[in-house]
Amino acid sequence: MSTIHLHQTTTATPEQFLDALTDFGPGRQALFGNSADDYLQVHELGTDHADVTEGSGGAWERLHYDWTDPRRIVMTTTDSNLWGGKSGHTYTLTPMPDGTTDVDAVVVRDGKNFKGRALGAVLGVFGTRVLGKPFDNTVKAIEARNATPRTAKNT
Repeated sequence: MSTIHLHQTTTATPEQFLDALTDFGPGRQALFGNSADDYLQVHELGTDHADVTEGSGGAWERLHYDWTDPRRIVMTTTDSNLWGGKSGHTYTLTPMPDGTTDVDAVVVRDGKNFKGRALGAVLGVFGTRVLGKPFDNTVKAIEARNATPRTAKNT
């Protein structure tokens, strides 16, 4: 089992970040590169939870999303072609005094078959490098999604 810790500070508010995490509509892959639109299937969507299958590149997982605490979003893997056991993701969103948000993401990968265990071992060693770039891209995409267009000043 591998546990990968990722951290970023973002200009997005915790509410904006949560809105992006729980937007299961078309175009999700623009925010989350490892969630291709053709894999996306929403089984259930509530006001503070969801049951969603997503993935990309031949890897998929069904996740139970729980955001009853909107500052701590827990995504538990309930089925997957690679992951089992204690697999999932937890995002902790902490608003900072300067208006930014600290985003801590913890990804747990517990392989349920040979391919999952092998990939989990690789992630145990290189996980921050492998998942860090997509995480950075997600944070940038969420910031861009929430950017207020600048208007030209009249002179």
